[in-house]
Amino acid sequence: QVQLVESGGGSVQAGGSLKLSCAASRYIFTNCVMGWYRQAPGKERELVSIINTDATTTYTDSVKGRFTISRDNAKNTVYLQMNSLKTEDTAVYYCAAGPCFFFQGNYWGQGTQVTVSS
Repeated sequence: QVQLVESGGGSVQAGGSLKLSCAASRYIFTNCVMGWYRQAPGKERELVSIINTDATTTYTDSVKGRFTISRDNAKNTVYLQMNSLKTEDTAVYYCAAGPCFFFQGNYWGQGTQVTVSS
């Protein structure tokens, strides 16, 4: 069973920062695209950012210049540094692994709440 263990959510005022972490097994971490998605109340889950095994990255337009995704290969952990947070960033953030060479879908973490207040 694939486990993605997330941490780092919380509440912050607009303009503040948070850093999310997601730990995976080494097999998953080295063979899958890793990423972060979010789901706000009443909205569909959306891609925030992904990082490939070669460390190339993709961001959704609304977070470009504010969020940074990174990976620590020694710790099998992916991070999402979120700066200049806005109230519209409020959502449950999910770590995802996939696609992988052996699986084209996504494995999901349990989700962590990020709340940004004005």
